[in-house]
Amino acid sequence: MVMAAHVATFARATTSSLAPLVLALVLSIVFTSSGSPDSDALLKFKDLLANNEAINSWNPSVKPCEWDRSNWVGVLCLNGSIWGLQLEHMALAGDVDLEALAPLPSFRTLSLMDNNFDGPLPDFKKLGKLKALYLSNNRFSGDIPGNAFEGMGSLKRLYLANNLLTGKIPSSLATLPKLMELKLEGNQFRGQIPNFQQKGMKTASVASNELEGPIPESLSRLSPNYFAGNKGLCGPPLGPCVPSLPSTPKVTGKQFSILYIVIIILIVLLILAAIAFAFLLFSRKKCKSRIQRTASSPEENSNKMVASYYRDVHRESSETRSHAKKADHGKLTFLKDDIEKFDLQDLLTASAEVLGSGTFGSSYKAVVVGQPVVVKRYRHMNNVGREEFHEHMRRLGRLKHPNVLPLAAYYNRRDEKLLVTEFAENGSLASHLHGNHSAEEDGLEWHIRLKIVKGVARGLAFLYNELPIIAPHGHLKSSNVLLDESFEPLLTDYALRPVVNPEHAHMFMMAYKSPEYAQQSRTSNKTDIWSFGVLILEMLTGKFPENYLTPCYNSDADLATWVNNMVKEKRTSEVFDKDIAGTKNSKGEMIKLLKIGLSCCEEDVERRLDIKEVVEKIDVLKEGDDDEELYGSDQGKAYSVRGNDQEGYSFTLDR
Repeated sequence: MVMAAHVATFARATTSSLAPLVLALVLSIVFTSSGSPDSDALLKFKDLLANNEAINSWNPSVKPCEWDRSNWVGVLCLNGSIWGLQLEHMALAGDVDLEALAPLPSFRTLSLMDNNFDGPLPDFKKLGKLKALYLSNNRFSGDIPGNAFEGMGSLKRLYLANNLLTGKIPSSLATLPKLMELKLEGNQFRGQIPNFQQKGMKTASVASNELEGPIPESLSRLSPNYFAGNKGLCGPPLGPCVPSLPSTPKVTGKQFSILYIVIIILIVLLILAAIAFAFLLFSRKKCKSRIQRTASSPEENSNKMVASYYRDVHRESSETRSHAKKADHGKLTFLKDDIEKFDLQDLLTASAEVLGSGTFGSSYKAVVVGQPVVVKRYRHMNNVGREEFHEHMRRLGRLKHPNVLPLAAYYNRRDEKLLVTEFAENGSLASHLHGNHSAEEDGLEWHIRLKIVKGVARGLAFLYNELPIIAPHGHLKSSNVLLDESFEPLLTDYALRPVVNPEHAHMFMMAYKSPEYAQQSRTSNKTDIWSFGVLILEMLTGKFPENYLTPCYNSDADLATWVNNMVKEKRTSEVFDKDIAGTKNSKGEMIKLLKIGLSCCEEDVERRLDIKEVVEKIDVLKEGDDDEELYGSDQGKAYSVRGNDQEGYSFTLDR
């Protein structure tokens, strides 16, 4: 009663103008006490996933999205709504609950690449408004129904590469009006390619399947690499199709003579082929028996490093040239003197931890003779001969720089290579920018990010100076920047472009995703600068560059384009990663670095910075602002961002 009297007294004392405020307060309490439909949908989706520890930080008490900022790992936000999920490299398995995602009104993109999903492909028609679907590098299997993609009229990108899919390519894909990129390579599709008629089709990769028949005319303009590994395919851009013979031909005397000659030639060729096959079989058996005498087979242990690889070594044919004795099968070639030597047997039987599986192969951490090393397997590195490969590896082994991860050892055989490096304690830069950390944990601090940028610039300049090749790194991105125990950056996977198979390099390496390659079909001595610019913007914005996923340069999916648009719209303060800690008194320096990143990403190669200019500009950056060096008014905190062009954009930092 006393409380009621006080409330009544307060109500009489207040003016009617406070009524809306009280109502808003009551409504906010009501709504915050109830769960968010978006949160409920994602948590329901998570419940059916196995090995979902990577997304355990999803917190129902925190909204997944705050405008364009995501509070949940792997959630993509736009205008305060969930527009996609990017759950990659997380070892996820289990069921993909599409019914849980269907109620999300703005859901447009789903990426589950590089996980362990298996079984039949889910019915993605339930997400009829999807624009992009990335499912490559899983273990989805079985036939896909022909109508599996009917009604998905908004779908632009579909990645199903490197699964275990069989049967025919779904005919419904040919009816999707907006489909631009299709990646089906590395499966077991059979039959003919559907007659795709999309005018905007930029990529249609069906390499390494079991397809046959003529390539549709609408795809004939594409690269032949997109169709390689299908023995039955013919027609442009591959070789011409051989017309089939009539079923009941009338054979004349002259035709009979020609047919008789052809049969004799075929018989002779078959005999020669049988002799060659017998000789090859004998050589393989002889090689296998010799290797088995020098090395025992490893124990069967799922935690041992790829025992199947060891068995593959036994199947490899022997080399007969005398100079090959320096790198006999079963021996590693060491390039560093300060590492304790071990042999292939030690490596293959060591306990190993899988670090990841990328576009070039798998990486393992192994502890051999008490020292941790990283072993990376490469399956697409047959572009040069044996001696050229050895010479290139020796050249890389001579490189010594604090920001370049040295190559410690390598193993060479015809269809697969092993490269051995020391273990970097803090993993890759990509894992720190996009990996799993809770909302309470800070991201990389500004001074650490600046230290990494400076180290990458110095390492890249060293490669430019030491390697006489265009684009000396060739594959610069955040996952190829490792961090040691003091967060000093180490460049890895550098200078491999000369030895990687061209079709694989063109499909996956960053150098071939540059603007100049898209425009002129060639790289330049500033191609690595463009990749570095994307890396700088990635570190400042915290956004995962779509440049890493697209098969070629696309200005609409370019991180630099997004940053430039935000600057033009006077929204530059929204560009920077909200997870950057320690930014007090550093905004001016961050803006300077943003300007450098944009200048590195110039589409026009002539206007793009060169490596000397990049290093000079980055070296003078400081952890904190120097008021005398800021661009513009110190009182109003107004700054200017400008690329190498004449148009500058001014803005005010409001955070």
